[in-house]
Amino acid sequence: MADRAGRSVDGGVRQDGSGPEPGVAAGEGASGRRRLVPWKPRGRLTPHQLKRRRLATRGALAVCLLCVGTVGYSVGEALTYPGDDSTAARLAGWAREHELGPVVDKLENLQYELDPPQVGGSLPSAALARMKATAPAVPISHRGVPLRAPMRPLVAPGLPGEGVWRALSVAHGEPVVQGTYVRPDGDHTSYQAAIAWISGKKARFELHPGVREPGGSFDVPPTIPEGSRTGLLATWNGGFKVTDGGSRGGFYLHGETAGELRDGAASEVFYKDGSIKIGQWGRDVRMTRDVIGVRQCLELMVDNGQVVPDIDVDSKWGATDQSRMFVERSGVGVTAQGDVVMVVGQALTARTLAEVMRQAGAVRAMPLDMNRAWPSFMSYDGAKNPASPEPTNILDFENPPERYYNQATRDFVAVYAK
Repeated sequence: MADRAGRSVDGGVRQDGSGPEPGVAAGEGASGRRRLVPWKPRGRLTPHQLKRRRLATRGALAVCLLCVGTVGYSVGEALTYPGDDSTAARLAGWAREHELGPVVDKLENLQYELDPPQVGGSLPSAALARMKATAPAVPISHRGVPLRAPMRPLVAPGLPGEGVWRALSVAHGEPVVQGTYVRPDGDHTSYQAAIAWISGKKARFELHPGVREPGGSFDVPPTIPEGSRTGLLATWNGGFKVTDGGSRGGFYLHGETAGELRDGAASEVFYKDGSIKIGQWGRDVRMTRDVIGVRQCLELMVDNGQVVPDIDVDSKWGATDQSRMFVERSGVGVTAQGDVVMVVGQALTARTLAEVMRQAGAVRAMPLDMNRAWPSFMSYDGAKNPASPEPTNILDFENPPERYYNQATRDFVAVYAK
């Protein structure tokens, strides 16, 4: 029996459409099996075919429910894990963990196109007040650690307090952590970058993992817990994610490694004596018995005291054209004297970030994380409660000052007085 198109009711079709193909029984395909044709009316199906349809439908529904349930559980877990991350940051992180990074990049690019940073204009009043506040709140000794000479503003004429260093954290009466503010370029004058300087001789540095990045079972906590805060001077954020390959490098701490330490990668290296070095892995720094931690991220932005020649190559510093976007960024470097310079900014390109770090004295410097959710630098004041010093954001980003007193989702660096 055939329908009006010449098809066999049970599935066999002649080449000319006139009836069943030779050698193929009615209701069988070329494989010799009965074929279930979903568009057939129920009344024209055999009991066996009806049973198979019910099983196929139930199977498809089960798969769909499983997928929806799995995705829902996964997203729900991302929205409720410990830490201070915003909903937007959690969803973006979930997407990148599930190979949707290109989608997130396109959305970030679109958002940038729709709402680019303002050109021209003046700093907000709160930012101006912060820039002017250079006088110390308490008497400070400058014998061992003098305040740094003012940094030449990158935009002329300079504003009151611009480039002038002030004490951020004090240890033994000395300004071991100092900071200043500058406008990073002459076009985006309503934004500022903050620069922190830390004495390499008076401080010790510790690397901490995050709960989710890099995750794992490290013996160092993903927080600065009560009982471990005395002498705390500063904290800063980690870099691009290691677990999805975004950092193009690895993370090492106390014998355990996440990702893979890569030759040529820009690296923060932490030593048993509490010191830190920043350089190119395999050239300036390498694995030795004294190394207890390594955090790699992309490549050096400043090398031998100069901004690297390929600083404008987009593919080196972020997805698509993000290297040239004026967005929130962070980076860290080391001076010729072994002191540390850390920069966070509200509207920086890869080039302007590198230039600010170089102007601040870095001879080698590397990028850290970017976008509003991740950069941060906190200083700590233990005058009122040495066991739990009060944290202050050097610039206001998405996370609160207490970010690292809670469980951190991403790795970070903690700085203590020696």
